[in-house]
Amino acid sequence: MSVQVWTWILVGVTFSLYFGIAIWARAGSTKEFYVAGGGVSPLANGMATAADWMSAASFISMAGIISFAGYDGSVYLMGWTGGYVLLALLLAPYLRKFGKFTVPDFIGDRYYSNTARTVAIICALIVSFTYVAGQMRGVGIVFSQFLQVDITLGVVIGMTVVLVFAFLGGMKGITYTQVAQYCVLIFAFMVPAFFISMQMTGNPIPQFGMGGKVEGGTFLLDKLDTLHTQLGFNEYTSGTKSTWDVFAITLALMAGTAGLPHVIVRFFTVPKVKDARKSAGYALLLIAILYTTAPAIAVFSRTNLIETVSNKEYNTIPEWFKNWENTGLIAWSDKNKDGKIQYVAGSALSSKKPVFTKERGIHGERLISNANTTANELYVDRDIMVLANPEIANLPNWVIALVAAGGLAAALSTAAGLLLVISTSISHDLIKKQLKPNISEKGELLAARIAIVVAILIAGIFGIYPPGFVAAVVALAFGLAAASFFPAIVLGIFDKRMNKEGAIAGMVVGISLMLFYMIRYKTGLIGVMDPRPVSEWWFGTSPEGFGTFAMLVNVIVSIIVSRVTPAPPKKVQEIVENIRIPSGAGEAVSH
Repeated sequence: MSVQVWTWILVGVTFSLYFGIAIWARAGSTKEFYVAGGGVSPLANGMATAADWMSAASFISMAGIISFAGYDGSVYLMGWTGGYVLLALLLAPYLRKFGKFTVPDFIGDRYYSNTARTVAIICALIVSFTYVAGQMRGVGIVFSQFLQVDITLGVVIGMTVVLVFAFLGGMKGITYTQVAQYCVLIFAFMVPAFFISMQMTGNPIPQFGMGGKVEGGTFLLDKLDTLHTQLGFNEYTSGTKSTWDVFAITLALMAGTAGLPHVIVRFFTVPKVKDARKSAGYALLLIAILYTTAPAIAVFSRTNLIETVSNKEYNTIPEWFKNWENTGLIAWSDKNKDGKIQYVAGSALSSKKPVFTKERGIHGERLISNANTTANELYVDRDIMVLANPEIANLPNWVIALVAAGGLAAALSTAAGLLLVISTSISHDLIKKQLKPNISEKGELLAARIAIVVAILIAGIFGIYPPGFVAAVVALAFGLAAASFFPAIVLGIFDKRMNKEGAIAGMVVGISLMLFYMIRYKTGLIGVMDPRPVSEWWFGTSPEGFGTFAMLVNVIVSIIVSRVTPAPPKKVQEIVENIRIPSGAGEAVSH
């Protein structure tokens, strides 16, 4: 059977499973809608958390970034994995004991202020919509290529699927759907990795295959370093980023992880604080399976891409290249008219994306109108590396289709969690806690469902008009979370002197600074048409790492303002002391 037939079968089966779970797990109360009734087992919650956490950025884009950035791409592995450890050890148990299942709810009650709650709601919406933009782009990429439908139609299909299980089941439906999605995405990620590792190195375990030898007795990484240097790139195993920027990006991703609202809420779906710790442990183990495999997939796909395409005649390259060429995610411009693809260091285009013309070239290639004069003739979007990897390696059609189903599972699971955060921020934190405190449970549930519909429509617009490749957009969302939520949460738990004035000032300054830098240096919308060059970065800090700087400014502003304004009420200070004491250890002693 063809790839398209296999894809329709596997996607149809998995989507039917998701729909069935959504109908079975319909939410009948706000508690079921917001926190799945609080009765999910630690193992199931660990699987759901892993699926919620491993988004399209983890499945589709992370290995793609590493395949191009090499050693520099390790910041994503360190930041996202380390961030989850930070969340599990430093924040989750205390937030669970505090008893507020949304970040705005925690901030509103801890800082005894609806103004603080409102600022937190705004921050949650900004972070969640920035994050969900990457997920919807992932959905569009998968549908566009594997189901041979228009990218807009693909996004609409994805929106419909998320709407069904999020609208019907809320957190209850999402949780059990994510358990199934974890199984799908991890199987889809690992199967081609096993195949390709065995194919290239004779070792079926990807983590060992990456360090193994290929035909001829050369170590795979040495071979890739040689291929890189021959083409004018830096060695794959050497880094080009400054030590400061590596540190800044890693810390921003770690702190952003610990401040992500859609991950924090998962610790309220289990019955007890002890279960929250257990589910965090399960999730970390389940996440590690994918995260330790991603570098291997990056090495396999990068090596295969170079050997398959570089200096090859267009008429002789495999069919996968021409298939992906039709999506606009790979492009070739025959600048020297020799019919061969010259893939060397440097940008092939005058702008970030290829601009295709209606005509075809003399070799049958799609012509682009924005090629520049550099020697490099090949443009490759990072987001195709995982999805195209099985095709590049000439694996069976069912494996190629399985990867498509896995990519959709990863994107849809995280999108659902993010959309629920958006819905909860509106219905619970804004309407119930501020605008209409006396609203009935039925009315609050209706408001939550209406908010999800609106959020999905907005998310769909992001998918149709994507702001960039998946992991870059997601990394910026982590920077926003680090700059806004992380200091307010940590100081709220560990500094009983922190007051509402300090928290509000810190969040406003932190997220404003991050938004300014992100827009100025990533999109170029402030004052210029193009993003500003690397030479103009503040202190040599990339937009992905600037969350660290904005977070530090947030902490400094928060502490200074809190010390020159009145202390929190005595009752709030006692709550802060008590949430840090393990259950059964006795009461806090006031000094």
